[in-house]
Amino acid sequence: MKNNFETFDLEPYLLEAISELDFKEPTDIQTEVISNIQSKRDVVAQSKTGSGKTHAFLLPLINQLSKEANNVQVLSTAPSRELAEQLYQAAIQLTQNAPWDINIARFIGGTDKAKQIESLENSQPAVAIGTPGRLLDLIRSNHLKVHTAFAMVVDEADMTLDMGFIQEVDQIAATIPQSSQLLVFSATIPNKLKPFLQKYMNNPIQIEVENKEVISDLIDNWLISTKSKNRTEVIYQLVTMGNPYLVLIFANTKERVEELATELADKGIEKIGVLHGGLDSRERRRVMREIHNLEYQFVIATDLADRGIDIEGVSHVINAEVPQDLSYF
Repeated sequence: MKNNFETFDLEPYLLEAISELDFKEPTDIQTEVISNIQSKRDVVAQSKTGSGKTHAFLLPLINQLSKEANNVQVLSTAPSRELAEQLYQAAIQLTQNAPWDINIARFIGGTDKAKQIESLENSQPAVAIGTPGRLLDLIRSNHLKVHTAFAMVVDEADMTLDMGFIQEVDQIAATIPQSSQLLVFSATIPNKLKPFLQKYMNNPIQIEVENKEVISDLIDNWLISTKSKNRTEVIYQLVTMGNPYLVLIFANTKERVEELATELADKGIEKIGVLHGGLDSRERRRVMREIHNLEYQFVIATDLADRGIDIEGVSHVINAEVPQDLSYF
């Protein structure tokens, strides 16, 4: 029988936030992770996107925040701006009913650095969430002071590695106290990640939660043979059958994303959004905002750019090619 959230001895305002989220009982990853974080263990947790891991670390860490401390207590990295934003929004939601003002700040590339520095000179956040490059930049300039952090989270560690940010995360980890708790969350644990884990983690507990449903049984899956047909033509036929609500189309490279968008637009398809790593920060934020506002009927994205991002209302998902890494499927 599963626990309910009351068994974790969480602050009343956190239980209230959980109730507002309509969480009935902890997921498997939450049950395993929360108790180990509360036991001050370093944790390496392996679970797929959608398993509830964000709240598995935010709940017990926010629960430990000190009202008296006017410094950084928790630090978290995320490999993309969108994932950092999602983490930030989740933390804001959990703390909105807190009996005192909990300062949560996000630091992501492409945003106003001067404004962030000015804010940090006035006060340090209790929880700092950001992309590795911007966090490291602010730590090196001594504007963000993380030597007081009791915990550091590396979220989506394998994606951090894939996107080439592990070196920055390594340098950030070197600036927090050796006594700090280090928590690493990842869908997979590639061999190239292991030196980082061995370097910074103190006898970590390894938690692996199996993804029981590899593909939800609510989804119909179709394998479509293209043989000698033009692939864009096949995709065009698929998206013009009926009237889909919101179609996500995945391609492996930003070049192919742009190419597909142009080819489908030339065939008369309107309301197309594109999302890939080549967009600057402002563009990516604009596209994400417009996706959430349902301004597009079609979104074409690279699988890496879109991993872990919540997009509601998707009726169709098309993989324009086989993903380079099958775990992205």
